[in-house]
Amino acid sequence: MNLLKIALLQIAPRDTLNGNLEKGIAYCKKAKEMGADIALFPEMWSNGYNIYHRPVDQWKAEAIPADSDFSTAFGNLAKELRMAIGMTLLETYEKGPRNSLILFDRFGEKKLTYAKVHTCDFDVERNLTPGDDFYVTTLDTACGEVTVGAMICFDREFPESARVLMLKGAELILVPNACPMEINRLSQLRARAYENMVAIATCNYPETVPDCNGGSSVFDGVAYIPGLDGSRDTCILQGDGKEGIYVAELDLDQLRNYRETEVHGNAYRHPKKYGLLLDTKIDTPFIRDEYRE
Repeated sequence: MNLLKIALLQIAPRDTLNGNLEKGIAYCKKAKEMGADIALFPEMWSNGYNIYHRPVDQWKAEAIPADSDFSTAFGNLAKELRMAIGMTLLETYEKGPRNSLILFDRFGEKKLTYAKVHTCDFDVERNLTPGDDFYVTTLDTACGEVTVGAMICFDREFPESARVLMLKGAELILVPNACPMEINRLSQLRARAYENMVAIATCNYPETVPDCNGGSSVFDGVAYIPGLDGSRDTCILQGDGKEGIYVAELDLDQLRNYRETEVHGNAYRHPKKYGLLLDTKIDTPFIRDEYRE
């Protein structure tokens, strides 16, 4: 088996940028000791997603550039550990800060920068600049090359997010998160993995962080395997609420064989019949004053 080890860093933030840097480095090193090929942080690790119940200008001032010392330190660490790192931050951006993920490969090269497309505009995230697209990259790992994409938290609630990533070739989708992972949100992740035949790895904050409950997960997207009657649960890892590192082993050979033979993904779609999906008109009962294109 060709097993890709994914470490979900379900850890609580500290009160400062330097504190999060120090703790993040320490936990990446622990993940490497556990054999991880990829380590993933929860959403907006640079300031612990601490944007609620505070003046907007105060938390906006905590945004940092994508090439900051904080970011560079994780790139250098990835090279040192020979382990890919999905690091998250409140990113400085010309139109206003973004909720972003930067993926460094095991050589310390920045392979992907993704900003959350579906910002929660019904709440304080309206003050963030949404990302403009979904991206994939080819990640060189000890298990060989893997095509990786990213979503962030609320992106999960829109099937188009994972669908676009699948159409761009994603085999694995990394999902930093900061919210309660209850049955319906977990069901969304399970559905995104199943319908696109992709693996989805989600890293949440532990239950000690307000409005979070742990539950970090990995769904491998493989519903049917030879010799097994009926379908299987695609969830191969489900964390509890405690702080810690949760490691899943993703069988890449199994996933790839499954994608070559099963009916989901892009095998039997009829995109010419989906024109309404591109219609930007919003009708009652879905009209919201906070919506922005």
